[in-house]
Amino acid sequence: MSTPQNPLEDLKSFLRFPSISTDPLCASDLEACAGWLCKKLSSSGLGASIHATPGSPVVVASSQHDPSKRTVLIYGHYDVQPPDPLESWTTPPFEPRVSEGRIYGRGAADNKGQILAHILGVSQTLREKGSLPVNVIFLVEGEEEIGSPNLKSFLSAHRGELSCDLAVISDTAMAPGNRPAITYALRGIAAMEFIVHGPARDLHSGLFGGAVANPATVVARLLASLHDDAGRVRIPGFYDAVRSLTPWERVAAAALEAASGGESAIKELAGVTELVGERGFTAIERIGARPTAEVNGMGGGYQGLGTKTVLPKDAFAKLTFRLVADQDPLLILEAAEKFLRGQTPPGVVLEIISGHYGAPYQSDPHSSDGVAARKALAAAFEAEPIMLRDGGSIPILADIREILGVNSYLLGLANPDSRIHSPDENLLIENFLGGIRMNKILLEELGKKNLG
Repeated sequence: MSTPQNPLEDLKSFLRFPSISTDPLCASDLEACAGWLCKKLSSSGLGASIHATPGSPVVVASSQHDPSKRTVLIYGHYDVQPPDPLESWTTPPFEPRVSEGRIYGRGAADNKGQILAHILGVSQTLREKGSLPVNVIFLVEGEEEIGSPNLKSFLSAHRGELSCDLAVISDTAMAPGNRPAITYALRGIAAMEFIVHGPARDLHSGLFGGAVANPATVVARLLASLHDDAGRVRIPGFYDAVRSLTPWERVAAAALEAASGGESAIKELAGVTELVGERGFTAIERIGARPTAEVNGMGGGYQGLGTKTVLPKDAFAKLTFRLVADQDPLLILEAAEKFLRGQTPPGVVLEIISGHYGAPYQSDPHSSDGVAARKALAAAFEAEPIMLRDGGSIPILADIREILGVNSYLLGLANPDSRIHSPDENLLIENFLGGIRMNKILLEELGKKNLG
């Protein structure tokens, strides 16, 4: 039987765990957090269990199965980003603080507050009505912030246990102005690093410059070759599989631009005076609907104070490609490597190191389940939700579709100024409580399609 709830106190307890998946020293904290979560799910009236993985545990909980009802999988994660820099926090990151309608703490928005809202919504429904309008499965992992390295194999091994009709995820944000939003598309990602190797050691630039290829110069040339003057990526075949925007998506992008304040707001948020990018698309469209090639880091040669006249023996650059439907990350990495090798001049050796990758994701907000999700958001937050594309990536969405064969619907609860991954991360309490209401309404709406 479920126990009485104090939602804000529950969230404070959840936030006190320093469940940092990137830090091996936090392994016991991750296990303790998983244990707390399992106990909370059990006390809510669900059958819950903890599953060991080669990394952090996975927590699974489910309601009593009724074959006449549809099954909804609710995914979330209990791991968080490192809190650094600690000196930039107003109060300690794992000592939650409530101030001016917000709760502050690492994980408040990403993702503890959002997944707990769903848990408490299910708990309240069970306490009030004794049963749920649909079957519910919770899948909460502890490695999302490091790329979910063990979740794909977990999905495959537990495919039968996790069989469902759709997935619901709240791990995204509201629209500008804190308006409700359904995120129907996310960009994929493909990362790579390349190293240009030149001479056997750093050389005197006066004695050898002009006769020996300079790896730092080669890196600069290779990076400059990635884009043309119109902002398009020059890798052959890069755009071949890109799904074009439909008319309704153009309308939705325009609505988002109007709601957000358009390019002026993006400039202010980014701290720049001008926006750049692929010609023929608005800034909102370029961020969410177009693929990109981005330089994330570069280096080589002397980095200290003053001048040291060397020709460096090697130099490097780190790249990520943000991808859209229906681009294949592995094909993009192959094409990028072929292109870079073709641009590499003689006198150096190019080493390519492929990194992590994840496929882009897109669902249909006009499907019957998408409409149900939009109705739930509108009723819970008393405003018509905006349909938006997010420039970020949640690679596990493609795995859920591939392995479980279902679509996912993203219903963000984080306020746009929640400072996710930054000091003073926070969640509006009204969003947290609204998420509890939204869960209850959503399950009712989805239950209208039950078989019985």
